[in-house]
Amino acid sequence: MGDTAIRQVFVTGAAGFVGRHFQALIETQRDWRMIAAPHDFDLRDAGRIERALGALDRPPDAVLHLAAQSNVPQAFADPEATFDTNFLGTLRLLRALKHNGFEGRFLFVGTADAYGLVPDDELPVNENRPLRPRNPYAVSKAAAEALVYQWSQTEGLDAIMVRPFNHIGPGQDERFAVGGFARQVAEIALGRRKAEIEVGDIEVTRDFTDVRDVVRAYLGLLLQGERGHVYNVGSGAEERLGDILSRLISLANIQARVITDPRRMRPAEQRRMRADVRALQERTGWHPAYSLERTLGDILEYWKETLTNE
Repeated sequence: MGDTAIRQVFVTGAAGFVGRHFQALIETQRDWRMIAAPHDFDLRDAGRIERALGALDRPPDAVLHLAAQSNVPQAFADPEATFDTNFLGTLRLLRALKHNGFEGRFLFVGTADAYGLVPDDELPVNENRPLRPRNPYAVSKAAAEALVYQWSQTEGLDAIMVRPFNHIGPGQDERFAVGGFARQVAEIALGRRKAEIEVGDIEVTRDFTDVRDVVRAYLGLLLQGERGHVYNVGSGAEERLGDILSRLISLANIQARVITDPRRMRPAEQRRMRADVRALQERTGWHPAYSLERTLGDILEYWKETLTNE
């Protein structure tokens, strides 16, 4: 990981939801420094990737590869662009790192969406389950994960792959279910919305982890993960979406009518999901530090503050 006292980690997608929280974590680490990919960094442009890495004073000690096209409807609408960014973009990044003398650790962030539809009696999902992705985004991530693994075997790359499950926290886009719930609840609490909350299918369960715990897992794996291995990152618990909404309503001390919007329903929805995270825990000692109650409270306060300052 480098011989200098301060280890440098280069982060793609640093301006995104997870990237911002990873930066906040790194700022608490005395022996780490984060280098964010520049604003004009573009995985579709090999020249920009080369210039960004060539501008560094030395190759980084680690790379956290977060950048991706992660919107599923957009992936269906334009699968070519999604593959160009997520698969070919990862290849361009790997080539540029090799060209610039990178010999550190590479952490590729994939997705648990690559597991596809999992029967209830086969939960929790562990890393040995075959990947059966069901949308172009998940396919592109599964392909890129396979590419990174290949480089760990044939190109001397010290790589680790992760498959994160749903992560939530302050600052997440309202297009995601919990962020959308929290915004609507905050609008009602502030008197800016009729006491009605529009939802899709809230009977499904998901494995939710606070994003601040997720980035702790990433840092732990950069330090202690086993080369060439893949790790689930999740809480190991499943929560019903309707219960999440009820907790947000209770935390805000409001009453509201819940209205199902057919436009928010997804066909062939995965009914339940839960991660087996024993590999991560056994390798790094990681366990979630944030309770669901605290996470939801922080999300709600984020939206109240954001709406108040608009």
